[in-house]
Amino acid sequence: MLNVVSFYRFVDVPEPAAIQRNLQALCEKEALLGTVLLADEGFNGTLAGSADGIAAILQWLQDTLQLPTPVDARWTEADAAPFRKLRIRIKNEIVTLGRPDIRPQQRTGQHVSPREWNTLLDDPATLVIDTRNHYEIEVGTFPGALDPGTDSFRQFPEFVEQLDVNDRDRPVAMFCTGGIRCEKASALMQELGFSQVYQLQGGILNYLSTTADDDNRWDGECFVFDSRVAVDRDLAEGGYEQCHACRRPLSADDLQSADYREGVSCPQCINELESERELRLEERRRQVRLARERGGQHIGVPQQPKKNG
Repeated sequence: MLNVVSFYRFVDVPEPAAIQRNLQALCEKEALLGTVLLADEGFNGTLAGSADGIAAILQWLQDTLQLPTPVDARWTEADAAPFRKLRIRIKNEIVTLGRPDIRPQQRTGQHVSPREWNTLLDDPATLVIDTRNHYEIEVGTFPGALDPGTDSFRQFPEFVEQLDVNDRDRPVAMFCTGGIRCEKASALMQELGFSQVYQLQGGILNYLSTTADDDNRWDGECFVFDSRVAVDRDLAEGGYEQCHACRRPLSADDLQSADYREGVSCPQCINELESERELRLEERRRQVRLARERGGQHIGVPQQPKKNG
């Protein structure tokens, strides 16, 4: 059983390139897989491996960036590594809203605990907003939450600008997978004049890990950006698979559709498929099938981390 840990912090990072080099070496030493994004505004990552190895990385980030408090992290488990490799990348934003000028370390919404979150959900005056993309929301969400109908987080500002001006005095409760999108989304809401903006501390993953079944309001599964595709209310791997063409989650009904061809298309992307890309995906599918028949490892299967040295 491997640990899978998601974490982020908005903090001024003076030299992202130096952090990148050292973090790459440390993660390789600890045999970790996953992705960490670095920017002037902070860091955002998900790593898989041993508990001690990941804890060492979190402590290194805290010490190196002189953080006043430990890095907040969401811990789950997986039977196998949900990532194929390690990537440490420098970006303009650690979560792409298209507004690198928004700095949540200076202003963001009020964080609320899962218990406080349920109180907000019970208040009919509260405007509950799911800040995730529509394909994530299809997998699961809180009942009554507003779907922005976005394909990417970059589209969220347009959605907010179109909200009724009368909603600006209502309590607004926002949530996302691990909390990071709400940091920027809630700051944006405040900038546009919303006066009571709340966000679920630690996101859906924290809610599921700390809320008893009787109090759990979550409906469905939670989409995650790794090979598990989704996790259930117990944070175990869920019942969805992923389309290798468009990366969207697929339900059991999707897999039975005539539009589903493993590795090539699904009901979500069949009308978006160009002929040249279709040929490439068909060839990839053929290579995967041949690898399976030969008993070898085929494309897309996560490799177990190997300890260096």
